[in-house]
Amino acid sequence: MSADPDLTLDDLTPILFGHAAFQYLNAGCELGLFALLAREPDLTRENVRDGLGLADRAVDVLLLGTTSLRLTTRVEGRYRNAPVIDQLVREGRWENFANVVAFEAHIVYEGQADFVESLRDNTNVGLRRIRGTGRDLYHRFAENPHLERVFYRYMRSWSELANPLLLQKVDFGRVKKVLDVGGGDAVNAIALAGEHPHLEVTVLEIPATGPIARRRIADSGLSDRVSVHECDIFRDPFPTGADCVLFSHQLVIWEPEQNVELLRRAHEALPPGGQTVIFSSISDDDGDGPLMAALDSVYFAALPAEGGMIYAWRQYEEWLREAGFTRIHRLPCAAWTPHGIIAATK
Repeated sequence: MSADPDLTLDDLTPILFGHAAFQYLNAGCELGLFALLAREPDLTRENVRDGLGLADRAVDVLLLGTTSLRLTTRVEGRYRNAPVIDQLVREGRWENFANVVAFEAHIVYEGQADFVESLRDNTNVGLRRIRGTGRDLYHRFAENPHLERVFYRYMRSWSELANPLLLQKVDFGRVKKVLDVGGGDAVNAIALAGEHPHLEVTVLEIPATGPIARRRIADSGLSDRVSVHECDIFRDPFPTGADCVLFSHQLVIWEPEQNVELLRRAHEALPPGGQTVIFSSISDDDGDGPLMAALDSVYFAALPAEGGMIYAWRQYEEWLREAGFTRIHRLPCAAWTPHGIIAATK
């Protein structure tokens, strides 16, 4: 296999101005450019200006950026969305994608300015940019209602984009009860219970998030099979009685020692033959990609908690063995996101 070509000066441009490139993507979402062009393709500059209520200079700046980045195209003076954006709209995934953009803009962007200091100090220095006294990002949301709404819209959207992989790859047919550790607003639990009518799911979450999850569960009509157990996952024992413990987008937040502790708690709560399922973005064992895993690690290193990143397959396997699990196997997922699944048995 031939090696990748060397980086060029032209290649450096989107890296050097990456922060500016994101601003065009976010502006196109927040100002409604992409939504406008989805409804009415082939608009002139003047149509876009009037449709968005922008001044002449502002629309020129916006369209210069989105078209240069190929987010929009211009043919004979008329603008359309990039085909991939129209595809997301057609497939009903655009709102999910836009919620991820909003999360990056309103929560990640400012905190990652402390990425260098976070690496120097080996801790999440960027948390200082989030108002509040909680020990991590999640314990500060109660003091930041707007950010809380942005985060849970993002987390629900990210999970909705990824959860089809979990449902396709993992056989829950013989599982009776699942503990969803750090299950947020119950998006995973609702998906699992909706797909498997025999399944009961308990969401483990902090007290501040419990009411949010219960409302979502009630709205889904699944309160008879999906419940919420409020606890501190590092201090309180996991409830017993489940035969599967799910860590979905959870272990990327914490330091390796904390992940081993959480997996030990799962091992203690499970009966013999019970399994733990880790579903998350995962990096390659060689430490050279995927690119999205590397870029996403900036957030986990700088902001939510004291340590975290998109960890490699081998690291999860080491932690599972240390926690007492056996019969560990990988379930790679071919997708736009770098998701993977690791299942292990007690």
